[in-house]
Amino acid sequence: MIVRLSDPRTPANLRQLGNQIVVDFAGAEIASNLARRYDAGDFATPVTGFDVVRVGDGVRISISAVGDYEQLAYQSDDQYVVEVQPARKAAQKSEDKRVYTGERLTLNFQDIETRAVLQLLADASGQNIVVSDSVQGSVTLRLQKVPWDQALDIVLRTKGLDKRRNDNVIIVAPTEELASREKAELAARQDVQELAPLRSEYLQVNYAKAGDLAALIKSQGEGGGGSGGLLSKRGSVAVDERTNTLLLSDSADRLDDIRRLVGTLDIPIRQVQIEARIVIVSDDFTRELGARAGFNGFNLYDGGQGLGYTSGSALNNDDHLEFVAERLEDTNPNNDGLGGFVLGEGDSIPQRYNVNLPIANPAGSLAFMLLGRDYLVDLEIQAAQAEGRGEVISTPRVITANQREASIEQGVEIPYQESASSGATTISFKKAVLSLKVTPQVTPDNRIILDLNIKKDSVGQIIVGGAGQQVPSIDTREITTQVLVNDGQTVVLGGILETERRETEKKVPYLGDVPVLGRLFKTTGKTNNKDELLIFVTPKILREGVNVY
Repeated sequence: MIVRLSDPRTPANLRQLGNQIVVDFAGAEIASNLARRYDAGDFATPVTGFDVVRVGDGVRISISAVGDYEQLAYQSDDQYVVEVQPARKAAQKSEDKRVYTGERLTLNFQDIETRAVLQLLADASGQNIVVSDSVQGSVTLRLQKVPWDQALDIVLRTKGLDKRRNDNVIIVAPTEELASREKAELAARQDVQELAPLRSEYLQVNYAKAGDLAALIKSQGEGGGGSGGLLSKRGSVAVDERTNTLLLSDSADRLDDIRRLVGTLDIPIRQVQIEARIVIVSDDFTRELGARAGFNGFNLYDGGQGLGYTSGSALNNDDHLEFVAERLEDTNPNNDGLGGFVLGEGDSIPQRYNVNLPIANPAGSLAFMLLGRDYLVDLEIQAAQAEGRGEVISTPRVITANQREASIEQGVEIPYQESASSGATTISFKKAVLSLKVTPQVTPDNRIILDLNIKKDSVGQIIVGGAGQQVPSIDTREITTQVLVNDGQTVVLGGILETERRETEKKVPYLGDVPVLGRLFKTTGKTNNKDELLIFVTPKILREGVNVY
């Protein structure tokens, strides 16, 4: 709270009454519209509000505060300041704020010379304070239990002064005077550097590139010695690429700075081994059931008997039927085999089937043939079941320096024919590769940031083009990401789960829906395929002398 006084000599009395800080200004007056209650609860301070009232021939300000707090009151010329802030423990004090540790004192002066106040502070603190002749003027102070170093800062800030400490001596002067003096000293040092003798030095660079360090030294020196550069205006740097050496010429102190910089930067770059593991797990199941059935009628020889035959397939039954027909012709010359039903070249097996619903690759089949006096019945049931489980593990591994991209690739280039607009045929190639691209960054706490691109390709279906050429498709699995991983930790980057469930049924309408017997008039298939892709990455920081494998 800042109170502006019309007369700086107005006496003020500050005291603590319970949770209130009371300040009495004797002989002061205040406008009637200002004598009221002021709310300060919205300012996030210990002060909840204050009351301004007239008391006798003076004015009283009562400040209400809550919690633990510290108070500071001082007067500078016509301003009376009361500071109230939360009490802070030493460990809680902010590092970027000045902490005052001097002995506390109370000052109450009206229109005292500034030089005299500085002399009093020097006596009270036991410090050596030198005051410039240009420090003039007077100040009015009213400080209660204030550390002497804080009181010194208040006086300096009020009068536009500043201080510099040189060992155990404090120099006090106007801010402009100190700035001019330091600027003159800096110019004098630059003049000395300009006149200093030049020296030459050869610095052998072991791990870094001498050209990179030379560019850094030159960029630091573009502003000249006065702007903090490493090279002075007369300095120079050259590079011998063959020996990776810096050729330097400058003053001795500049060479010392450059030598320290090179020693800091010329260190081995940390290396990282990145191992990726790409796991593809497949689980396939297929079951198929098919049937073929046929009924044929014809005229058989008189007095003939029925004949039944069962084998593994309808083809075997057909061969047996041919044999029976030949024997019938041999035993009865008046018979024309099976009444004109010619087998072999005339009618193939599929032509005899009324229901022809086979499966593509049967694992087993059961065929039945029944030959009667005037009919032939064929029946074949086919079934197949296939189960497969597989696991493919690909483990690319690469070592690279910190913040350097590395890549490793392995795969095939698939040739295919491609037709040009002129009609000529050319051979083109498609890549199907396993690749790993990674850029690691080692953090100060030995963790690793990875920029990753992992790709796993495989040959897919063969597509026939318009001109009849066959072009292979490429099945691609790829992930691009950035992760933060601990040294040696394995992290799962991601995965893909593909599940295919398919049931098929092909049947003769109505007949295929008949219970039990309908099985002979339809073919069914069931497929369950599951493919899962998982990608793991393990980075490891390589230490010197440690075997990688």
